[in-house]
Amino acid sequence: MLTSRFRNLAPLTSSSYSSAAVEDASGGASNGVVSSSNYTDYEEDEASLGAGYRVPPPEIKNIVDAPPVPALSFSPYRDKIIFLKRRALPPLVELAKPEEKLAGIRIDGNCNSRSRMSFYTGIGIHQILPDGKLGPEIAVTGFPDGAKINFVSWSPDGQHLSFSIRVNEEDNNISKFRVWIADVETGEARPLFQSPNVYLNAVFDNYVWVNDSTLLVCTIPLSRGPPPKKPLVPGGPKIQSNEQKNIVQVRTFQDLLKDEYDEVLFDYYATSQLVLVSLDGATKDIGPPAVYTSMDPSPDHKYLLISSIHRPYSFIVPCGRFPKKVELWSADGKLIRELCDLPLAENIPIAFNSVRKGMRSIDWRADKPSTLYWAETQDGGDAKVEISPRDIIYTQPAEPLEGEQPVIFHKLDLRYGGISWCDDSLALVYESWYKTRQIRTWVVPPASEDVTPRILFDRSSEDVYSDPGSPMLRRTKAGTYVIANIQKESDEGRYIILNGAGATPEGNIPFLDLFDINTGKKERIWESEKEKYYESVVALMSDQEEGDLNLDQLKILISKESKTENTQFYLVSWPEKSLVQITNFPHPYPQLASLQKEMIRYQRKDGVQLTATLYLPPGYNPSTDGPLPCLVWSYPGEFKSKDAAGQVRGSPNEFPGIGPTSALLWLARKFAILSGPTIPIIGEGDEEANDSYVEQLVASAEAAVKEVIRRGVAHPKKIAVGGHSYGAFMTANLLAHAPHLFCCGIARSGAYNRTLTPFGFQNEVRTLWEATNTYVEMSPFMSANKIKKPILLVHGEEDNNSGTLTMQSDRFFNALKGHGTLCRLVILPHESHGYSARESIMHVLWETDRWLHKYCVSNTSDVGEDHDTGSVKENDNKGTTDAESKVVATGGGGSKEGSDLEYGGFHSLPRSSLW
Repeated sequence: MLTSRFRNLAPLTSSSYSSAAVEDASGGASNGVVSSSNYTDYEEDEASLGAGYRVPPPEIKNIVDAPPVPALSFSPYRDKIIFLKRRALPPLVELAKPEEKLAGIRIDGNCNSRSRMSFYTGIGIHQILPDGKLGPEIAVTGFPDGAKINFVSWSPDGQHLSFSIRVNEEDNNISKFRVWIADVETGEARPLFQSPNVYLNAVFDNYVWVNDSTLLVCTIPLSRGPPPKKPLVPGGPKIQSNEQKNIVQVRTFQDLLKDEYDEVLFDYYATSQLVLVSLDGATKDIGPPAVYTSMDPSPDHKYLLISSIHRPYSFIVPCGRFPKKVELWSADGKLIRELCDLPLAENIPIAFNSVRKGMRSIDWRADKPSTLYWAETQDGGDAKVEISPRDIIYTQPAEPLEGEQPVIFHKLDLRYGGISWCDDSLALVYESWYKTRQIRTWVVPPASEDVTPRILFDRSSEDVYSDPGSPMLRRTKAGTYVIANIQKESDEGRYIILNGAGATPEGNIPFLDLFDINTGKKERIWESEKEKYYESVVALMSDQEEGDLNLDQLKILISKESKTENTQFYLVSWPEKSLVQITNFPHPYPQLASLQKEMIRYQRKDGVQLTATLYLPPGYNPSTDGPLPCLVWSYPGEFKSKDAAGQVRGSPNEFPGIGPTSALLWLARKFAILSGPTIPIIGEGDEEANDSYVEQLVASAEAAVKEVIRRGVAHPKKIAVGGHSYGAFMTANLLAHAPHLFCCGIARSGAYNRTLTPFGFQNEVRTLWEATNTYVEMSPFMSANKIKKPILLVHGEEDNNSGTLTMQSDRFFNALKGHGTLCRLVILPHESHGYSARESIMHVLWETDRWLHKYCVSNTSDVGEDHDTGSVKENDNKGTTDAESKVVATGGGGSKEGSDLEYGGFHSLPRSSLW
């Protein structure tokens, strides 16, 4: 499937469990104590430093408060486009609503959905005219004012939109989801169910179109009563046992079930009744109430692939590892057969590429009416077991003849990674192996047993320069996506189109290659304009008709952007490759429209080539303005080769997306920003990368700092370092082991003591007991006594990311304070691993801006000096806690006066997926 890098493109079924999107009409915070600030405000007395939520200076605040552009989604036949309208940051009151933390997920009991869901505020429909331009907007109407819209999807024929809405019911504060239908031609919307008492259960799957006029909906059972009450007196102790001496190693999962009451509560919220409902309102309950997790109709609409989870549950792993049953039903809900019933999977090894035993990745062949396929491991799911084959892929008709066994489709020696189907003569099968970074693509002819499968591509996943691209997919009449066959005039070759990122030493130059699958010959038929713009292919737009696509009639959707021009979308039509612009979004932050951006390359002392993106404020001239304070913001990565680590990723012409907590916000405060300098941790061959983590980390940082100083853009005494999650871990380690490089640090939502994540973290698969020295040496907690530079710690109080418990920052702060380090800890109530509420985000920006001013902009100390006195005379026993924020600070040793998950980064706004 094609992954889009554009945050304003919505998937065909649009939902999100990220931050909600609402604020008051004035654009300000709707609750909490707020105040604005400038540099002079930072000279406040100690008592005021913990008084309520703060707002950063207008230069930053105005960028964060800018209204977001709408999300887009195209109709199945590419003749219409909808604009999904959204608002800016949500108020804290949205996050403060009660939530149940059960089985690794968080549930909003009032909505009976995942908590903290974002939503849309309106839907606008546009016809795509014959000349490619958009017709006038048809607004979807009929739902209540203030409704929050989720789960937007097109009917297979493109005539209707389905979506859910929720509105607050003041009498009982219940805001459950109802499913609505809108006519695409008129925009008129109405409830799908005639009964007002039918609500959507959106804890797992929600609903799916079975055909043009029927939906299958997960509903809250009508017979369900009020939530179960927790007994005042427990029925017994909480007991876990391993008397069978099983080896069970799990990472530090959070929000797990704790007791029998949690199990009952999980069943209460997660149990659904499946209902078939037609557009005329007729309904039919199918199947018994159960915890259904997915519903997948067959391409011919005759069958349903239904997955559910059931007891016994677990107290040590999340619900994704609970016992899982997969069944085949007829389209009207009759059970045909059980495909598998997998047991509880508590003992999946922690090594990468380890998987669950039994059938997995069960799905429908996209090129067939109703043929199933799946993979089964041959190594017991343990990546450490050497065996051939490692995975086998099977296929089978939905209703096999009596005695008919599954057919072996292909055998793999690496781990199965998916299939792109085309037809009976072509399918592309993917396999990979993390430890070696090997990734292979096989050509398999599904209906030709006498034709031997062959390897099409065999490369390192780290080697982005060798990436040939992915096949362009086209939509079938059944609504599935298959590899597009391309016809070339007077040519009998078998052609597909490869869509590639086009990584080069000069940056990414996306491309389309016409690729002969039989001969391997390539012809470049489109390439991004590389002098000023960055263009990228988003989707195929000429797939309305069945059969092969004629190259001369090809039409694609691309995005186009530059360093100073924000992303717009265009239609490109062959043979002239003419462009028609279909969006005209305003610049989100015109005050930074002329910022300066450059991709730079430099070298680590061991010869590894490094890259970074250097941003400079609008109008800045290093020769006349002199060096600036500089913020280095990064996130380490692990590699198996020095060559791969040195490859350029990204484009110098990409528009700088500035998210609400992005380091680029400080361009508005006249900082130089070194964004994403590569911090490669390399373990070649049998070497373990983390065994030399500190040395490589420091060497990479030294090279980056040396480069910005050499360029004359960064003042050597005024370079700060920061990061989120694993980037926060990096920040703390750099302040401990490279104090000569940075004047201060900002560490958000990090993990600092690796003994608290004993069964692996990030890309480390050895346990604490297997690599004790590595765990200890990598932990900045163990080097707290070495940290002398000011460090700001920020953490969400409800962090649910594996490994980054809030306790990590609490204990690290106490360790720092115990050694007299100048430090400050900010705990954000109701926030998780990433921050969502406007009050929280504004306060984090205020804290960061204050920290950078006091300990970077105003720093006059020698770079490597240990500071014995400080201007911030805060009593470490007077940490303030109030209803809005919790801030603890200590001034043990400050500078003189005047001076992105454990498994993912926290950089700019997230990019969503398209189809």
